[in-house]
Amino acid sequence: MKFKLRFPRSAIEKWAGQYSDPVDAEIENVVAPAARRQGFLTRGQFLAIAEWKTARSRSRCLENDDAYVREVTRAALSSKDERFKIEVLRLLDGVEWPTASVILHFCDRGRYPILDVRALWSLGVAAPRVGFRLWMEYTEFLRGVARDAEVSMRTLDRALWQYSKENQ
Repeated sequence: MKFKLRFPRSAIEKWAGQYSDPVDAEIENVVAPAARRQGFLTRGQFLAIAEWKTARSRSRCLENDDAYVREVTRAALSSKDERFKIEVLRLLDGVEWPTASVILHFCDRGRYPILDVRALWSLGVAAPRVGFRLWMEYTEFLRGVARDAEVSMRTLDRALWQYSKENQ
C-alpha cells in the first residue's frame, strides 16, 4: 500500500492544534496511564476506550466480562510480537482493527497509530481491506513520519484526523 501525507509534515502541529475532543483528555491522561501501570485494561477502562472510538460497537463490547478483558489486554500489552498484539485484541467482542489500534495507541508502551478512515484519507487511501499486512505497513509508515517530524504519535493522529475533518 502506498501512503502519502496530503499536507506538509511541517503542518502536523498546526492541524493537531485544531483538534478538539473533550473525552480525549480523559482517555489520554487517566485511562491510558492506569492501563500502562496495571499492564491490562479493566472492563470499565476498555468500555471507555471502545466507546471513544465508536459508540456503534457498545452493545457487543458489553458482552466481555472483566476477567476476559483483563486477560486479553494483559496478553496484548505484554507481548513483543506486533501481530499478536493487534490480533489478540480482536478476540474481544466488538473489537475490530480500529478499536484494537486505539487500545495499542493509548495503552501500549510502543508507538502505534490509530487506524481510522479519516487518518487513511489524510494519507491518500480510501476504504482498504484491512489485514495484518496493511496494519503493519500503516504503522511503520506513521512511525517514520512521527520520527522525521519529531512529533508524538498522538500529535500525528490528531493532525491526520483533523485534516480529514476539515478537507474531506
